[in-house]
Amino acid sequence: MLNRRETLLAGVGAGLLSSGVHAAEPGMWPAFPAEEIDLWPGTPPGAPAVLPVEQVIETGDAQRHGRMVKGIARPRMKVFRPSKPNGAALLVTPGGGYSVIVIDVEGYQVGPWLSERGWTVFVLYYRLPGEGWANRADVPLADAQRAMRLIRSRASLYGFDQNKVGALGFSAGGHVCGDLATRYDARVYDPLDASDWLSAQPAIAAPIYAVQSMSAPLAHGGSRDMLLGPNPSPETQRVHSPAHNVTTATPPCFMAHAEDDTVVSVENTLEMRAALKAAGVKVETHLFTAGGHGLGLPGAAGEPARHWKELFATWARAQGFG
Repeated sequence: MLNRRETLLAGVGAGLLSSGVHAAEPGMWPAFPAEEIDLWPGTPPGAPAVLPVEQVIETGDAQRHGRMVKGIARPRMKVFRPSKPNGAALLVTPGGGYSVIVIDVEGYQVGPWLSERGWTVFVLYYRLPGEGWANRADVPLADAQRAMRLIRSRASLYGFDQNKVGALGFSAGGHVCGDLATRYDARVYDPLDASDWLSAQPAIAAPIYAVQSMSAPLAHGGSRDMLLGPNPSPETQRVHSPAHNVTTATPPCFMAHAEDDTVVSVENTLEMRAALKAAGVKVETHLFTAGGHGLGLPGAAGEPARHWKELFATWARAQGFG
């Protein structure tokens, strides 16, 4: 049975959420963190003739938001600053099947938790590849690379070590994270300023219940279709499957996945783990019996999967973060 998030995402992909979609308006969503950083000066590269219009889909209520965002023409980062910085920063990429970005569940609920533990957190609004951008398959990666470089350029301003910038992503955002970890040096946009000469390589990476393979039978069909378009060639699918791009330079990885995930097969994580092990890259892998897609089922069914954040934080400290 699909949980509420999965059902809503399926509806978005099928164009069934026309009711309940609201144009984003300044001040409409007071829970959005105020501090933000635009990725690109002016219009982002590869823009369509008519830019998408940003929309917010509210699936929660005033007490507990459950917002998803689409139509992102102004990619940007929202910043969660810690009161006591631990010297490390983290780029967070929410999922949403490359059709939307699940900004609350996989961004704004995670950002405060991490910032309370000293991380400076940057939640990324990346462009969605099916909204008319040129070179669609590399648009999310271009935003992630640019974000990493801008984060590093601001290390002294925010008080963290430029060498301690990691990446964490969920579901399709986990694919963004895995793509960044393996293709951080791919030339997917032309340099714009001095920050683009900084490295886009994350020092650690955490793809969580991540989309990884773009090939059947492991691929999440909706994410693949949105990222690669109709009928991608086997070679295109391979190029955009992070497990096929792992090298000895890939950063240490932390991965978590529930074996009862009916949306993104756990075999995506297992294939990635095998590739990391074969390359000699350090990898911590947590597979949970139950937890569904999101590792957050209420009650006993969600235990111990809901504690993945504590496991990640402990692992990160062992890598010298925090």
